[in-house]
Amino acid sequence: MADMQPVRGTRDLLPEDMRRHREVVERAREMALRYGYQEIATPIFEFTEVFKRTLGDTSDIVTKEMYTFAMKEGEQITLRPENTAGVVRAMLSNGLRQELPLKYFYAGPMFRHERPQKGRFRQFHQIGVELLGVPEPAGDVEVIAVGQAVLEALGLGGRITLELNTLGDPDSRQAYRQALVDYFSDHREALSEDSRDRLERNPLRILDSKDEGDRRLVAGAPLFGDYLNEESLAFFAEVREGLDALGIGYELNPRLVRGLDYYCHTAFEFTTTELGAQSAVMAGGRYDGLVETMGGQPTPGVGWAAGIERLSMLVEGVPDAPRPLALVPLGEAAEARALLLAEELRRGGFAVDLGYSGNMKKRMKRANKIAARAAVILGEDELAQSAAMVRDLDSGEQELVPLDKLADSLARFS
Repeated sequence: MADMQPVRGTRDLLPEDMRRHREVVERAREMALRYGYQEIATPIFEFTEVFKRTLGDTSDIVTKEMYTFAMKEGEQITLRPENTAGVVRAMLSNGLRQELPLKYFYAGPMFRHERPQKGRFRQFHQIGVELLGVPEPAGDVEVIAVGQAVLEALGLGGRITLELNTLGDPDSRQAYRQALVDYFSDHREALSEDSRDRLERNPLRILDSKDEGDRRLVAGAPLFGDYLNEESLAFFAEVREGLDALGIGYELNPRLVRGLDYYCHTAFEFTTTELGAQSAVMAGGRYDGLVETMGGQPTPGVGWAAGIERLSMLVEGVPDAPRPLALVPLGEAAEARALLLAEELRRGGFAVDLGYSGNMKKRMKRANKIAARAAVILGEDELAQSAAMVRDLDSGEQELVPLDKLADSLARFS
């Protein structure tokens, strides 16, 4: 039945998927904490204006991809398509500006109505970090270093490339914007309809166009680097020097841009060739104008976000699920004693599976199905001796163990 299938662009995270998902989040959380980034969680929906202000009324995300709903009170709310805006909103609404700098890590679901493809879903999950209140290039270096540390912790260090560019300061950006308008205006008729619209509103976004005709024009467009002033060049030089000092390799990509005006200076992506067209697994940059765009006082910021689904597809060697102990009672008296014994063992730190019914054969079949490490067999003979038969399900060896010594005996299977 169609209504018994997941909605297009969503999927169930079954136990194996969830282990991979959790591996990404836990390694990222661990690395972020080493750099002093505390975990934050914001609501999965915000007032729509939060995203319209930050993403721009004309962006594809706002015009085509947001899940927006009307509340009974008449207010518009939107499922978050990204989390930077929510983190900044949290800073503003909780009056945290006086505590700058703020260093946050997050993990959670995001929502975009776009065409599902490999590693991309309509409900997807991201990890990310945000550093607020640090105007110096050292902030950019640290944020990139956190991303590198996360990828290395996931075993991806040698399979990922850091691409780096600078968007300069607002003066440089304005000069480049005008150069793009002049260039693309001369080729207006060859632009796609979307890019002709962007030419007036946000010409930098033409550089991101997927239209083949646009991409041919983009290849001959002016480069940002030719319009950087001395201050911008000095900032970028410090970022590169910091990365060099940390031994973090990178490739300069002069076509790497961010379309929104509050982005400035450093833009970066960690990319891979292993996921087809979806090459970026982590992307970020400096957004010194964002807080002011949202109505706050000017506050520098820099951060990144990474797709958990994409990273989990790359991660190898994810730990198997812990192998439990199978408690196998035989007979009514053993069933009653096993209920208590299972609880005692669990409180002692053991993972214990207690079947609900069945004979010895059926229960042992379940023990094999769940990949139990050992079986603890409790029958009439064992009960009479206040003992249990412990069977190593890997070697087949077994021994009778007094119940008061059981926990010590089972410790070798933990």
